[in-house]
Amino acid sequence: MGEVETWLRRLMWARGASAAGDGLWFTIWALYFTRVGGLPPVAVGVAMAAAGAVGLVAAVPLGALADRFDARHVLAATTTARGLAMACYPFAEGTWAFVLVTVVFVAPANGGNAARTALLTGLVADDGERVAVLARQRVAQHVGYAAGAGVGALVLGLDDPAAYSAAITANAASFAVLTVIALRAPTPRRPVGRFASPLRDRPYLAVAGTTAVLSLCWAMLSTGVPLWTSRSLPLSLSGVLVVISSLGVALLQVPATRLAATTSRAARTAAVSGAALAAACVLLALSGDVGRHAGVAVVVVAGLLHLAGELGYVAASWRLSLSLMREESRGAYQGVTEAATATAQMVGPAFFTAGLTAFDAGGWLLAAAVFLAAGSAVPALTRRAERSREPTPA
Repeated sequence: MGEVETWLRRLMWARGASAAGDGLWFTIWALYFTRVGGLPPVAVGVAMAAAGAVGLVAAVPLGALADRFDARHVLAATTTARGLAMACYPFAEGTWAFVLVTVVFVAPANGGNAARTALLTGLVADDGERVAVLARQRVAQHVGYAAGAGVGALVLGLDDPAAYSAAITANAASFAVLTVIALRAPTPRRPVGRFASPLRDRPYLAVAGTTAVLSLCWAMLSTGVPLWTSRSLPLSLSGVLVVISSLGVALLQVPATRLAATTSRAARTAAVSGAALAAACVLLALSGDVGRHAGVAVVVVAGLLHLAGELGYVAASWRLSLSLMREESRGAYQGVTEAATATAQMVGPAFFTAGLTAFDAGGWLLAAAVFLAAGSAVPALTRRAERSREPTPA
């Protein structure tokens, strides 16, 4: 195994460690803020919204810094800032202190993801291998997140301030692991050529924005399905679908990258993924009218279709974002992709909550139409973006 392969593996495990911290934190944060911190839920919501908005704005500039400077250092800086902010939570007294710490913790996340992708793509030149590397990173992320969530469940069971403090310390330590590994990794290849702003690359923006719509599949699973199944189906059913999704990603995300072996195949895969997610939505719309036992079976089938759509969407998104980006500005381009996905994630819970509340089963049909339209548009938009690419100078 060569030096680069060794460090790619270490970066994968470091990603798993930081994801374990994320899983631990996002399992306990709501109760920690309200029960231990004594903060009103409205303040928590406002802080998270403000931090998310800052993160959207910061993603492209932080990605551009990874192009201008060493991507390792930008990744280490954003990770360190988040780790220090996490360590400050027990000392953040008052609403404004809490808002400040939350902004510092949440806002660099998207830019840090862009810097990490810039680092990985700077270590690997071939787009196909880059997608495979990102797939292995995602598997490590899911395994780590599940392990962290399991520990978080134990913390919630204890419901003790000391347990919450220990969890915060563990999460801060997980960021330190990623920082150390990032700083010790080999120096990535520096982008060659003049910086090109992705914000002026309309064909790329169109592909990134449209593909990001398919990331609503995560809000569909975390928000839409629990709201829907709680009406007449077992409450545990949404948890079963989360388990199916997590296991499926861990087992199948790497093989699924073959569906995006080329740019054109990735575009077609995005279209098929949109159709699969739309079909899952249609089944969910029907599940409320077929009886309890049949409804459970229909929801499980919808969960399998959701998994297929998620796997295809993620693989296609990676390939399209890498194949269509300007190599000399890869960090900034990945920042655009991160910002587009984060925007969809911010809108997602409200989209499913409002749709299912206002239109009942019709909310699922609306979601199906959105998934189908977004996926169907990707191939044509990709061909347009490919035509706009200029040949790399010899």
